[in-house]
Amino acid sequence: MENLSEHLKENVTYINGLFENAMDYIEREFMVGTVPAALLTMDGLVSKQHITLSILNPLMRAKIPTDNGKETLLFIEENVLCAVEQAELSTVSEVLERMMNGFAVLLLDNCPTALAFGTQGFAARGVDEPDTEVMQRGSREGFVETYQTNISLLRRRLKTTELKFEKVTVGEESQTPAALCYLKNIADPKIINTLKKRLSACNLKDVLAAGYLAGYLERPAIFDRVGFTERPDTLCGKLHEGHIGLLIDGTPTALYVPYLFVENFQTADDYANRPFYATFTRWLKYIAFFLAIFLPGLYVGIAAHDPELLPETLLVTIAQAERSTPFPVMLEAILLYFMYELMREAGLRVPKPLGSSVGIVGGLVIGETAVSAGLVSAPSLVVIAVTVITGYTVPKLYEPMAVLRLIFILVGGIWGVWGVLAGFTFLLFELCGKTSFSVPFLAPIAPFRLSAMRDVLVRAGWKRLVRHNASVQHMPGAGKGEKHL
Repeated sequence: MENLSEHLKENVTYINGLFENAMDYIEREFMVGTVPAALLTMDGLVSKQHITLSILNPLMRAKIPTDNGKETLLFIEENVLCAVEQAELSTVSEVLERMMNGFAVLLLDNCPTALAFGTQGFAARGVDEPDTEVMQRGSREGFVETYQTNISLLRRRLKTTELKFEKVTVGEESQTPAALCYLKNIADPKIINTLKKRLSACNLKDVLAAGYLAGYLERPAIFDRVGFTERPDTLCGKLHEGHIGLLIDGTPTALYVPYLFVENFQTADDYANRPFYATFTRWLKYIAFFLAIFLPGLYVGIAAHDPELLPETLLVTIAQAERSTPFPVMLEAILLYFMYELMREAGLRVPKPLGSSVGIVGGLVIGETAVSAGLVSAPSLVVIAVTVITGYTVPKLYEPMAVLRLIFILVGGIWGVWGVLAGFTFLLFELCGKTSFSVPFLAPIAPFRLSAMRDVLVRAGWKRLVRHNASVQHMPGAGKGEKHL
């Protein structure tokens, strides 16, 4: 049964069969004048008080001048109910979709059309500051799980008719509603159409988190080429740069594309602080990125293969420390690294009351006790600890840095410094060869654009930044790599 029947009993029987043994399905039959009617809702998604006061009471008290089902529906729509959200439905799939989104659906006898009313009343989390993107200066608001609320957070900040929202649906079974958001006068229509095509090609049954869609928007790679944010102010800034956002119902994380490598080092605090301090912190992040990836590999490579590169005093210290430990330097670094990663994972997954216990135990196991017992050397412990701390400085890149760090430890232990240099060259070629929605992933560094360095190598003042609107689709090399999409 695709289209609704004119007979109320037939429609109700069919829909009741679809929701057999569903305790949250509610069907209420009553009379509208002399016409039999039924109201269908889903418990927990609607406001029962709203339905009783604004729908059922007016319908049952209304004086209907006709007994024809079609005319009664039209009279109700125009004269009885004044709900803001009303929609006429003609198919069963439309009825089911509206019910799953918190609408109440009215069916009448001798009428092949249903009427849906917006009566949403489900519980939702309040707007608060996201834990993953803490900002010292600026808004404390973050996205929530309800995408209508997220849309309002964006609309409050961008009071312009150029801000557009287009509804899309993802997930074959979950039928998760989502919204594309962009500034029409800035965004590239080609990128918007490409994003729509990739979303329509998504064959996931359920979409329960934003990360589910990342693999469908871009091919898997070491570094993410799809941006994630939980801050509405951050997404508004991205929309002004030509990015296209995607808000998904049920998750407080928004996606945006295209996503460039340099954006991993940019935070909302950079634009709220003074330019000289923002530039200083940005260079700290660049240095931390290289230390987090290459420091353990270089340490292992030099200590195992090229000790002559070290100063004599440091070489003697490392040699004395390694002489008292039972493991070679590469195995020692790998064991320490795995222990730190186990501590981090345990800290994330363990219940909050036990979080302090994990830190205490970890500090005892990986610390002075391990060095005193002669299991690991103090220099290796310091190198791995510095590496882990620097990895936290750029949280957006922690996952790829964790994998690359282990790879470079292995490469440095097997081939020494030359192996680390070869790995760096391969990584650089990999970054230069990737695109994100036809925009070079490493732009504006490669291909290079000097004018864009005012917000890459440094963070210039706002008087200088607003002189030119550097849209992402106008980056050097954009539009030339569509075959790599």
